[in-house]
Amino acid sequence: MKYKGKTSEYYDGLDKRTREYKNYKEWKAKFEATQKENEVGLGDIVERITEATGIKQVVKSVFGDDCGCDERKEKLNKIKLPQKVVNCPTEDEWNYLIDFFNDERSSKVRQLFPIYNRIFGTNQHNTRCSSCVNKVKSALNKLINSYK
Repeated sequence: MKYKGKTSEYYDGLDKRTREYKNYKEWKAKFEATQKENEVGLGDIVERITEATGIKQVVKSVFGDDCGCDERKEKLNKIKLPQKVVNCPTEDEWNYLIDFFNDERSSKVRQLFPIYNRIFGTNQHNTRCSSCVNKVKSALNKLINSYK
């Protein structure tokens, strides 16, 4: 994992009392919290579906609170699902994105696609399709806001 272009080994070797080390630890904690929020197991997905369809309410009313749903959810969550890989933005990418989103009139969209592809592990091509550009902008803006 890199922060501001330096590896975690670099920061582990720093004096723990320095501002640089404290900034790194704060960033790392936020990044890991964001990663945990995005983790979803199969049990979570099944629970969301049963809640949305009303099945969970019916089962609870018939079998009571101890219907075994929690145990099934835990077992299903142990099954690993493929996760979307998210890489940290480099310092240059970070600065570019901050400048881009601070200037509402910015038309420098071309650089967004390579940044998006590297961070999210995709292969999106530069396009003039407004909905595609908006999808990329939205994902990058959400990422920036989660770090702030």
